[in-house]
Amino acid sequence: MKSNFDFKSLTSDQTGRLDTLYEMIETEASQFLGYPCSCEFDYSELYRFLKYPINNVGDPFDTNHYHLNSHEFEQEVINSFIRFTHGDIENIWGYVTNGGTEGNLYGIYLARELFPTGMVYYSSSSHYSIPKILRIAHANSIMIKSQPNGEIDYTDLEDTINFHRDVPPIIFANIGTTMTGAIDNIDRIKQILKDKMVHEYYIHVDAALGGMIIPFLKNQPSFGFDAGIDSLAISGHKMIGSPIPCGIALAKKAHVNRITKMIEYVGARDTTVSGSRNGLTPLFLWYAIQTKGMDGFRKMIKYCFDMSDYAIQELQNIDIDAWRNENSITVVFPKQKKRIMEKWQMATQNDIAHIIIMPHVKKEQIDLMINDLK
Repeated sequence: MKSNFDFKSLTSDQTGRLDTLYEMIETEASQFLGYPCSCEFDYSELYRFLKYPINNVGDPFDTNHYHLNSHEFEQEVINSFIRFTHGDIENIWGYVTNGGTEGNLYGIYLARELFPTGMVYYSSSSHYSIPKILRIAHANSIMIKSQPNGEIDYTDLEDTINFHRDVPPIIFANIGTTMTGAIDNIDRIKQILKDKMVHEYYIHVDAALGGMIIPFLKNQPSFGFDAGIDSLAISGHKMIGSPIPCGIALAKKAHVNRITKMIEYVGARDTTVSGSRNGLTPLFLWYAIQTKGMDGFRKMIKYCFDMSDYAIQELQNIDIDAWRNENSITVVFPKQKKRIMEKWQMATQNDIAHIIIMPHVKKEQIDLMINDLK
């Protein structure tokens, strides 16, 4: 599309600044081990869409007055994730979000609309955004202790629920905690609620990374809608990979219907947290799902587990006590020298550090890290 305006070109200094930034990012990407974002993607076929203001305003399953959208592709992405999480299209709804935090905010929003006086229970290993979300929502909440591996302490959860039986519990469960990749046992949580004769409750699952790992395992722990959860958040830029942060929010349609409003301005229902939404990220996710397929994701996940075990063995060979939780690709070990952790962008908390073996991580990178640690 030809511009109506004659804009000036960048100066050589400005172009040089961009070149410098690109070179820095290119170098740092080769030493990117500590955070769960995959660099293993190629969306060059989609670059042509960058010329247009693609905006997925409104409910992705509605038509609306803003036609520069990718709603059709977003619908297919959502339906794929509903299948990944063992839901059924008739009863589960979703949309592509700005990232995992928005998905968690959406889950708490729905829970609070259902139970305005509900008490949110979340573990001390939950993502740092959760206390912030609870402050935004003005939600009553109690932090539950975590076990040494990062899993929620079920005894503390049971005792705390028992003490507050006068209000409906809103359970915030983790399918892969931030630092150790621990998975909370949904079946055990539901058994606690059953034993306490709690009939009104809401379970939201933060499956930012684990939500794209567990569906491709032979022996899957319970985590999806078939386990009786109410809503779920998964990140798109983590295991799948995307140049723009994104995620998926899924929830029971019955809960979503409670907050739905018709907006005349756009000619569609308002069902999401944000009004205007990125129309490019659904295209990235759709492209990845179409080109990789179920078999491709399974191979990718197996590769990550193989590399995780390789990293653990190599760390143990130099007397570093490394480990991972079952069904997790997060390799945990004691904090190391600051310069090494900064070079390899290792995440730290208290006295532990971790690397996360994403699809872009190769043996060569692990070997170079091991040499630095030696």
